[in-house]
Amino acid sequence: MTASLLPIRSHELRIDGLRYHYLDEGSGTPVLLLHGNPTWCYYWRHLAKALSARHRVIVPDHIGCGLSDKPDDRRYSYTLARRVADLEALIEHLALPEKITLVLHDWGGMIGMAYAVRHPHRAARFVILNTAAFHMPTGKRLPLALTLCRSPLGALLVRGLNLFCRGALRTGCRLDSITPEERAAYLAPYSTWRDRIAIHRFIQDIPAAATHPTYALVSEVDAGLAQLASRPMLICWGMNDFVFDADYLAEWRRRFPQAEAHSFADAGHLILEDARAEIVPQVADFLTRTEASLAHGS
Repeated sequence: MTASLLPIRSHELRIDGLRYHYLDEGSGTPVLLLHGNPTWCYYWRHLAKALSARHRVIVPDHIGCGLSDKPDDRRYSYTLARRVADLEALIEHLALPEKITLVLHDWGGMIGMAYAVRHPHRAARFVILNTAAFHMPTGKRLPLALTLCRSPLGALLVRGLNLFCRGALRTGCRLDSITPEERAAYLAPYSTWRDRIAIHRFIQDIPAAATHPTYALVSEVDAGLAQLASRPMLICWGMNDFVFDADYLAEWRRRFPQAEAHSFADAGHLILEDARAEIVPQVADFLTRTEASLAHGS
């Protein structure tokens, strides 16, 4: 597998000797696109290409994902805290201007908003796609599929049979939304047991109970969101997401009442596949309309 699958130029940063792969193209206001689990920067291919015409677009692969290295647990701690530290290192390495736009999906939401809560002066505006940056809404439980993947059978299901990656492509978008070649590209970085370590660790890092090591950091992000409520925000939501469902959308709207929100009844978790034609121009238009807010420090 090579970077030829991607529409813009690849780069890498070494963090503790590990390759942290990212795309970086265009000029202007920096826009960071953060993927989730079990995808990689390929998920952003269409949006990244469109936005790079007017912005500097940066798209990292989290360690263990995509074209980044996939170390074992002895070399890397697959935790939210480490993910945030990696993002901080990338932003510092690139010496980005103070105002940054964050475009977030799935785990990218928690990683990106953790950065924003810790560096509120740098987080200028947000695009939110089927994600969370807070504890599960009241009364919610983990779906059965995630519970099984966190059980003693989890390693077999996720790393052995690759059911989580394959299942995400079956349930995360309509079958006619992506081609067989695109499905193969999504799966390409995760072809072996070793390559799927981050997929499993992301699932295990979901803090479903207060005793979980990541729970405290999620609480910090949850409590810190209020300081970002005045920032421009666009929410695009696929309503056929079995994890990030309408209750999560309602929670985003409660916390960010000024946000511009659009829901897509026929779109699933991989919303950029199901509703690409609508969302790509909506995001581009949102960035154009809110550009002035960056200069005024909103």
